[in-house]
Parts: sequence; structure tokens; C-alpha cells
Amino acid sequence: MKTPLELACIIDDDNIYVSLISKIIKMKKLAKNLLVFRNGREALSYFDSLSEDFDAKKIPDIIFLDLNMPIMDGWQFIKAFGEVRQKLDKKVELYLVSSSIDPRDLQKANGIEEISDYLLKPLKINDIEQIFEIAS
Repeated sequence: MKTPLELACIIDDDNIYVSLISKIIKMKKLAKNLLVFRNGREALSYFDSLSEDFDAKKIPDIIFLDLNMPIMDGWQFIKAFGEVRQKLDKKVELYLVSSSIDPRDLQKANGIEEISDYLLKPLKINDIEQIFEIAS
């Protein structure tokens, strides 16, 4: 088994999904620590604060980002995060996670360089393990 990632992040407003993914990450020891944000604005505020007071241990190695959330959705977050990400000086794997099978969403995601992959909910345990394996 590979060494767990230092920090993973989930940005999603679905409590059941967040609970499930969190349990899998902890049970399989895929990450030592986990950040959870309920919308893009909460997450962006966190990342903005890091760009002013840089600490690599507080920057996640991997982010699972939902597309459809209140306040700031996934697309809005990606656009704003692109500017902040340059200041963070660390590679972050960003996975879009959605229940949307709209081909326009997939096409849009494929056109954004910062996105590692577009994943459909519900994620399977093997898929999650494979993603963490790639990121480590």
C-alpha cells in the first residue's frame, strides 16, 4: 500500500455524498487529513488565505469538486481558483464530480487544463483508491 496523501479536500453540498467519501478515505487510509467545504466560496476563502500565508501542508494534494452547489458552483470555483492556484506553488489534482451526464459539461471540463478528470456520482471505492494511487 502506498503512503497516504497528506491532505485531501471535498467541496460538495451533498451531506450523504460527503459522509460516504469521507468514510472511504478514512477507512482506506488514503489521506492523513481531510478538508470539507459546502460550497465553492467557503473553499475559495480558505485558499485565498493560504496564498497570503503559504504553508504547503495546508494545501490539498487532491480536490473532489461538485459542479452543482449553492452560493458558488464548481464552474465558478474553477475560474476563481485558477488565479489563486498560481500563488500556491504546489500541484493540486482537481477532479470534477457530478451526477450530470450532460455532454456539454463533459466537453467544458475537457477544455479546462486544471481539471484532472470528470467523474460521475456515485464514485466506487475502487475508483477512489485508483485516483489516490495516481495522485501519490
